[in-house]
Amino acid sequence: MIKTQIQLPDALYHEAKRVAREREMSLAEVLRRGVEYMAGVYPPLPPPREKSKRWSLPKPINTRLKRDPFADEDWRVHLETEVGVAALKCRGDS
Repeated sequence: MIKTQIQLPDALYHEAKRVAREREMSLAEVLRRGVEYMAGVYPPLPPPREKSKRWSLPKPINTRLKRDPFADEDWRVHLETEVGVAALKCRGDS
């Protein structure tokens, strides 16, 4: 068994002591049962999925665009050209 030290707010400590007194248990037993309960309610999480080595942008949802707006390294130049115009049409701002 491992011995540990915890800090409890005063009100929670007094409630735990009350439960222990009413159930004729030690404070340690009340805390152990509380942790056992929480461990049952919150089962272990599944292991995290492995991340792919290379991340890429998802495919654009907007099919009205003629090309991927971020395919070109100078994508900022095209914001006000065909990509920007197509985006405005999709929003209804044309």
